[in-house]
Amino acid sequence: MSADTAERFRAAVEEHDPAALEELFTEDVRLFSPVKFTPFEGRPMVLGLFGVLLRTFEDFRYIGHFEGEALTSAEDSEEPSEILLFKASVNGKAIHGIDLLQFAPDGRIKEFTVMVRPMSAVQALGEAVLKGLAADGLVPDPGAVTS
Repeated sequence: MSADTAERFRAAVEEHDPAALEELFTEDVRLFSPVKFTPFEGRPMVLGLFGVLLRTFEDFRYIGHFEGEALTSAEDSEEPSEILLFKASVNGKAIHGIDLLQFAPDGRIKEFTVMVRPMSAVQALGEAVLKGLAADGLVPDPGAVTS
């Protein structure tokens, strides 16, 4: 079941279809990002983030995958997991990364970890994502002047 979820996830991302992602995530999904210390939590926030990511990445493509089991962030149990390798660019910076999907017993994604290299790409991605999240009202605008 989790392999089917991973394939549907991959198709939704490659087709830039954020609506197709909604049913693939648990309600309490957690996304660990390379640009934020604490995870993005909950389906609405994670879906909002994916909306920004799908607009931000250029020439995004998955280039491979691995299946297995791994400890979740809580490290209380090993869960079915899949790693999807990708390449893309953001503002002209080449990115190479992985998406680690970890699945709930019902096959939906309960944890999602993104790892990206090189550091210059992480910085470009972080700036672009923060700008997109602020534009969508998901985080405060870091450039806004408050009184």
